[in-house]
Amino acid sequence: MKISLSNFKIGQKGIISDINVDEIPLKLLEMGCLPGNLVELVQIAPFGDPLYFIINDSHVAIRVETAEKISIFAENNSY
Repeated sequence: MKISLSNFKIGQKGIISDINVDEIPLKLLEMGCLPGNLVELVQIAPFGDPLYFIINDSHVAIRVETAEKISIFAENNSY
């Protein structure tokens, strides 16, 4: 199932399938936010933004508006 990274639920894992390189900050790309990498949502900030992920063993906070531009192949066995 292909969804946006912003639609993840806590504990959900998936593989990054597509990103829009022109709209993703270079820092995220350098930290491993690239197609083929595993991503897991760990926590959501109290007001819903940002979202805290583990991407290939790196802890990353991503704003919701940026997460919407990242497509994921989500696992079905998420919580």
